[in-house]
Amino acid sequence: MPQPVCAIVGAGEGLGRSLAAKFAGEGYDIALVSRTKKGSSAAAEAASAVKVNFYEADATQPATVEQALAKAAEDMGEIDVLIYNARGNFTRCEPLDMTYEALENIYRLEVVGAFAAAKSVLPAMRQRGHGSVLFSSATAALRGSANHPLYAIGKFGLRALSQSLAKAYSKDGVHIVHVRLDCDLDMPLMRELYGDNFDADKMANTDDVAEAYWWAHQQPKSAWSNEIELRPYTETWTY
Repeated sequence: MPQPVCAIVGAGEGLGRSLAAKFAGEGYDIALVSRTKKGSSAAAEAASAVKVNFYEADATQPATVEQALAKAAEDMGEIDVLIYNARGNFTRCEPLDMTYEALENIYRLEVVGAFAAAKSVLPAMRQRGHGSVLFSSATAALRGSANHPLYAIGKFGLRALSQSLAKAYSKDGVHIVHVRLDCDLDMPLMRELYGDNFDADKMANTDDVAEAYWWAHQQPKSAWSNEIELRPYTETWTY
């Protein structure tokens, strides 16, 4: 019997690596989709105990996402779990300082790319009557921002997409989940940014976050979570 397949769009050295390791540890072959193979090297290494394939795509170019996931399904078998883990830069600016180009780019990355990924796998999942689609998001999906409007606008759109897909296709047996991370993640980039002020207790451990994604995928159909929020015990709630 072929192994089930988990496809991760946006698998970097932080949460992407942990997600690849977790699902590989549960017996899933892993399809990694990102702009560069080098960017997914940590995730590929973490999942090396199973079959790992890399597929190049740019999340801001939906056709490339569709092509990558179609090739993954052709090479590895139908995708059982899709995790959309791409995210934009946390660019600081006031709303009136947003450029049209930046606004269009964040929408393409957070919403259009996510839709292209979901559209690539949902028809087969609906036909089979099972499958999971999980979107990595943030509390920015619930509130606007005077200083980070681009990030908020992208995540607002992602949440709307996730809810719309869930309301339309959950009845077909597909579990669609919007995962809000109300925290910073303990990953190399954040350790570098915080420097001497880094405190692991104030961060979410990415391996622990990956456990929650697995838990969501394993939920029975009679009790699904379509909206999940995660934060470390030290986090000050921001809404």
